[in-house]
Amino acid sequence: MKEKVASYFHIKELETNFGREILAGFTTFISMAYILFVNPSVLGASGMDKGAVFTATALASALGCLLMGLLARYPIATAPALGINAFFTYSVCIGMKVPWQTALAGVFVASLIFLLITIFKLRELIIDAIPANLKYAISAGIGLFIAFIGLADGGLIIADKSTLVKLGSFSGTTWLTIFGLIVTAILLVKHVPGGIFIGMIATSLLGIITGMIKLPTALISPAPSLAPTFLVAAKHIGDINSMQLIVVVLTFLLVTFFDTAGTLVGLAQQAGFLRNNKMPRVGKALMSDSVAMTAGSLLGTSPVGAYVESSAGIAVGGRSGLTAVVTGLLFIVGMFFSPLLAVVTSQVTAPALIIVGVLMAQSMKKIEWEKMEIAIPSFLILLGMPLTYSISDGLALGVIAYPITMIAAKRGKEVHPIMYLLFFVFIGFFWILNK
Repeated sequence: MKEKVASYFHIKELETNFGREILAGFTTFISMAYILFVNPSVLGASGMDKGAVFTATALASALGCLLMGLLARYPIATAPALGINAFFTYSVCIGMKVPWQTALAGVFVASLIFLLITIFKLRELIIDAIPANLKYAISAGIGLFIAFIGLADGGLIIADKSTLVKLGSFSGTTWLTIFGLIVTAILLVKHVPGGIFIGMIATSLLGIITGMIKLPTALISPAPSLAPTFLVAAKHIGDINSMQLIVVVLTFLLVTFFDTAGTLVGLAQQAGFLRNNKMPRVGKALMSDSVAMTAGSLLGTSPVGAYVESSAGIAVGGRSGLTAVVTGLLFIVGMFFSPLLAVVTSQVTAPALIIVGVLMAQSMKKIEWEKMEIAIPSFLILLGMPLTYSISDGLALGVIAYPITMIAAKRGKEVHPIMYLLFFVFIGFFWILNK
């Protein structure tokens, strides 16, 4: 049995082992387990039942991870995406006064379109058309983005009206982040296997010992009922009957499309999966997140997509689909151990995100910086992702600039036709978002 599993996941060919893959799965799960609590909080503000959203989040995440691991055989985890869930609640439901039931129907329609364009391999064509230099920039840009998230979550940088951001106060739980960062950095410098995961455990223990992290009052609790949100999306498709709601559906589609595309490319680059600038089995990976997004909308959650936190598992050696399978199974278990997950605070995961950012930023060295037609769009992607707090927005800035700089350098014929098409798509994308 063990040999069959090893053969299916190509354990030997990928130069990994069961222990490393399981550790990577745990690391990825711990890095993104916060979504189990953040998503219900965000979507709950729209009027949705938080308990139902918690269960829907766990099940949709588990399904996406299992499909990604078993079908596409990649160590990439999926879950309801941050950012688009805020758009769902604050822009659509609160800003436009659209009932959450209708907004959820919009996610369902967008997911069906997603499935169609995945089946016809349109998403695959787009990912393959992105030039290698921009793929390096996407990987590094995601690294800067998640490091920025880690610095903010850990309290090392905070918002400021005068300077936008500034150094945070070294007090309270921020010291947990600093401790975790130092411990994890030392472990990685000394090449200790599982250094990121060990750093998380050490930070959690320090938090419990010092009282900065409260011990859970219970270990196990029943999973909340799905009844308030289950199949609501399908029942309200008829509510999408105005141009405003059609724009909402298109926004869900575009943001999730390019967020996932950018994330998949970046993670594939980090793990060394790209071959001749192409990602093997990318069609199966895209189908996995498309099905998860469709199922998620029916269960009762905002769009599901590939998660940048998968880079934490990849960083500790995860290379096969077994990593994603382990993460998916842990999401199912997590439904019943929700009190225990509260121990893993943002200060615990922050050091891991910062360190992973360092690892992913290394792909910057592969960009042809001496060629300005390449350097400018690459730089816009690198800077755009963290500063716009959006993978898709940062990607859009670089994709819009790329044809312009290439034409200026008299290299317009080298630009793939799809990149010219994306130029106009992203301009329309920005126009829709800013209407």
